Amino acid sequence: MKTLFPLFVFLFFICQNIFSQQLDKNKEYHASVIAFYNLENLFDTITDPDSTKILQDEFTPNGNKKWNSEKYFKKLENLSEVISQLGTEFNPDGPAILGVSEIENRSVLEDLVKTEKLKSKNYQIVHYEGPDKRGIDVALFYNPNYFKVTSSASLTLKLPDDSSFFTRDQLLVSGELQGEPIHLMVAHWPSRRGGQKASDHKRIAAAQLGRKIVDSLLTADPNAKILYMGDLNDDPTNNSVKKNLLATGKKSETSQQPAASNQKLFNPMWNLYQKGIGTLAWRDVWNLFDQIVLSPALIEEDFTDYSYYGAKVFNKEFLKQSEGNYAGYPYRSFVGSNWIGGYSDHFPVYVVLIREK
Repeated sequence: MKTLFPLFVFLFFICQNIFSQQLDKNKEYHASVIAFYNLENLFDTITDPDSTKILQDEFTPNGNKKWNSEKYFKKLENLSEVISQLGTEFNPDGPAILGVSEIENRSVLEDLVKTEKLKSKNYQIVHYEGPDKRGIDVALFYNPNYFKVTSSASLTLKLPDDSSFFTRDQLLVSGELQGEPIHLMVAHWPSRRGGQKASDHKRIAAAQLGRKIVDSLLTADPNAKILYMGDLNDDPTNNSVKKNLLATGKKSETSQQPAASNQKLFNPMWNLYQKGIGTLAWRDVWNLFDQIVLSPALIEEDFTDYSYYGAKVFNKEFLKQSEGNYAGYPYRSFVGSNWIGGYSDHFPVYVVLIREK
């Protein structure tokens, strides 16, 4: 199992992220890649007669999108091409762990990991069917050569004053990353539909649920290693992320606090966002909704155990629309109901954790 990376890649991350650190050139390091990718409505083509999900009929051969097997398998092929390239400059095996969103069910996950470019990785799946009205869930892939699951749970977000509100569950997976205890959370916060301000309270509630789970883990173990990842439908500087999830772009603000509820998390995407780097575009403005946030124990500069080394938005040219009014935007699968055969309307993101060999 190849887990070492050459020194020349240091320059790559120094250019991408000011938080990167020079390492001891006399030592060798293991690298683990942890990624997140919004797969943009990965639905199968089958109608479930017992389902009331809004989008399931749209993604069928008779639906508005004329969704069929040819398009479905092309979409799987496209997504597998992207996933197969994530972080390979640091570990040729790619992501040890990959959180995903906008998937219909376990079946589409199983089809994705069986594709030609991914089947050799033997990715395993953690997924729970959630209550979202659109019929989309979050899930976690993991390479069993690197990660072992010890427990998992799916946590539902409710609004006390709105009994008709249903959104994606937040997924908590605990386990061992090459022997080190670690917790992964995967989320897809409520959208901005109806306007950002009108929907702010929903994402604040999602952030508060996420923070409650993080606090419970930190109360049990102040040194818990936690990665909170997802499509947050807000940028790193929005209040839901910085004031409710308590995520900051400054390492200096994440020092240990007396109470778990006061501990700030480190958001490496903050600096990328300030540089104008995003994961999706809307009306010629870049947003960085797709984020991976880390607990203080993961940003210690002692690399005897896994610690944060760098973060990246994976935005290679083949993932971008090449022409027209949306040139440079993510090359997506659909524009409205028109199939254009791309990848996703979001770029994926990943962080690299390293430790001494």
